[in-house]
Amino acid sequence: MGDTLQASYRQAMRSLTSAVCVVTTRYRERRFGMTATSVTSLSMSPPSLLFCVNASASLHDPVVGSGRFCVNILDACQEHLAQDFGGKLAREDRFRGGVWSEGDYREPCLDDAQANVFCRVDAIHDYATHSIVIGLVSEVRVRGTVTPLLYQDGRYTVGLGDGIDWVVSIGG
Repeated sequence: MGDTLQASYRQAMRSLTSAVCVVTTRYRERRFGMTATSVTSLSMSPPSLLFCVNASASLHDPVVGSGRFCVNILDACQEHLAQDFGGKLAREDRFRGGVWSEGDYREPCLDDAQANVFCRVDAIHDYATHSIVIGLVSEVRVRGTVTPLLYQDGRYTVGLGDGIDWVVSIGG
């Protein structure tokens, strides 16, 4: 890809707004996590989602090895966690912020996230420098008012939700 095309593509992608998530897993008794904006719903039947991860990222091999992960959808007030998990802090230090518990398979779960989506790895497709990880949803926890942390044009911003407070837990 030419430098001009790559620069234009990068600029075009900066115009997309993405929800900010922290994807976590536990592998060999250690917690791993990274900030991700490349998370999307895939299907409602069966409930599934996907996220993309660089093959050289510290989360890549642990997700593959554990076969489980949790997508923690961040609230507007959790920019500090997005920065911490985006590489600002060393691996285990990233978990010092926020309130953490565990899912049924010991995946780290951010208790005060807007939502937690627990998944079993169903497929992994390699593409260039990244892997596309497809997860089958096994449990969902939703809480609070919908005010997502968003990422657009190289910076964090806030999405305004509908102002409805709710808590739901499905699966398990």
